[in-house]
Formats: sequence, structure tokens, C-alpha cells
Amino acid sequence: MAGKELDGKTALVTGASRGIGRAVAYELAAAGARVYVNYMSSSKEAAEVVKKIRDGGGSAEESRFDVSDSVAVKSAIDAVLDSEKKIDILVNNAGVARDGLLMRMKDDDFDRVVAVNLRGAFLLTRAVLRSMVKARWGRIINITSVVGQGGREGQANYAASKAGIIGLTKSTAREVARRNITCNAISPGFIETDLTSGMEEKMRESILEMIPSGRFGSPEEAAKLARFLAGDDAAYITGAVIPLNGGLYM
Repeated sequence: MAGKELDGKTALVTGASRGIGRAVAYELAAAGARVYVNYMSSSKEAAEVVKKIRDGGGSAEESRFDVSDSVAVKSAIDAVLDSEKKIDILVNNAGVARDGLLMRMKDDDFDRVVAVNLRGAFLLTRAVLRSMVKARWGRIINITSVVGQGGREGQANYAASKAGIIGLTKSTAREVARRNITCNAISPGFIETDLTSGMEEKMRESILEMIPSGRFGSPEEAAKLARFLAGDDAAYITGAVIPLNGGLYM
């Protein structure tokens, strides 16, 4: 694998068995990082990600835990630290959606989306910060969404969780900047993943009409941005929310 700017770094990517998370895991491994591939239910897919990284000469391990469970998060992070002594890069990508109109939305649907998307990012960030502060180096990359910036009907819970990630990103960045730790957010628009591939053609066409670039983004485009933010070339970028939406939201 060419381009080893992350040689010697340890990275944890949540929700890394598919979609953007999987692409980020591949990209960070290609840059030389040892990648911990977090997943919750997709064990087969996670194993495939680890195998592909190893087959390509990279280093990866599976890490199964629920990002919304504080006990599970602490246990998982402790296990990585016992093995690696440090976690240099955290990518908070794990997320769920339970769409529905606000008037009909169930408490559980709101709570679960916020628990995974926002609480999960908080728990993981808190868990890795001590190691980063001690090393005086760290990169935290949060995956938010264009929906968290502009809102979307039928996604009040998802929008709230992703908007919360933006606030979490900025506050974290302010707290740790002097320790050479950056915290940034990538805000994707519509990306070609399992979720968007299942769209009805009519809905897909109507969305494409709203995107100035006229296409959906790719997970690889998000991954390359994450790779940049994880490296030394992005050392002076922190607290940023970087759009990746083809001009959908400006």
C-alpha cells in the first residue's frame, strides 16, 4: 500500500462494516494506520473488511460493541489501549435512522437514533481523549450530515442527532486544541450506499434535480477527506464542518 503518512498510528472507525465507514477503514489502512473495525450486527461484513485490509498488506482487527452503551464502549477502548497503548485517530461514523413524521414519531425511535448517532460519538470521544492528551496528538473525525444542517421532513430525530454532532465537534475542538488534537466533522449529502441504493427511482431523480453537481457522492470521496483530516497536513484545521454534498447545501 502506497503513501504511509499514518504509519504507526492506531485508528478506530465505528460503523465500519459498510458504507462510508468501510471506505474510511480501507483508506486509513492504505495510509499505514492499524485500523480497528467496529460493528454491531454485521459480523460477516466486518470480517470481510478486515480480510481485505490484511490481504492488501495492511493491519486491521475487528471490534464489536454497541457505541451507545457506555460500559461496552469503555471495555472496548480499554482492550484497544491494552494492546496498542494509544488510539491516535477516532472516526465516529456509526449511525442509524428511524424515519417518520414528527407527530407520529415514537419515543423509542427518537431515543434510539440520538443514542447511537450522538451519544455514541460523545461516549467514544470521551473514552479516547485521555490517551490523546497524554500523547499530545490526536485526530477526531465525526460524520454528521447535510440533514443536520438543513433539516428534512420525516427525519426530526436524525436531524437533531446530526446537528448535535456539529455542536459536539466544535466544543471538543475548543477544549483540546492546545494539546495538538483536532476535531472536525464531515457533512455528507447523498452518498451511494446501501441506504440510497434502495430508493425508488422517482425519489432518486427528484433528489438529483436538487444537487447542483447532478450526482450522488461516493463513500470513497468521504474516505479520502477523512484520510486528509487524519494526517499532519490538516493540523491547523479544527472545529470545521466540511461539506461533501455536491452543492446541495451551501
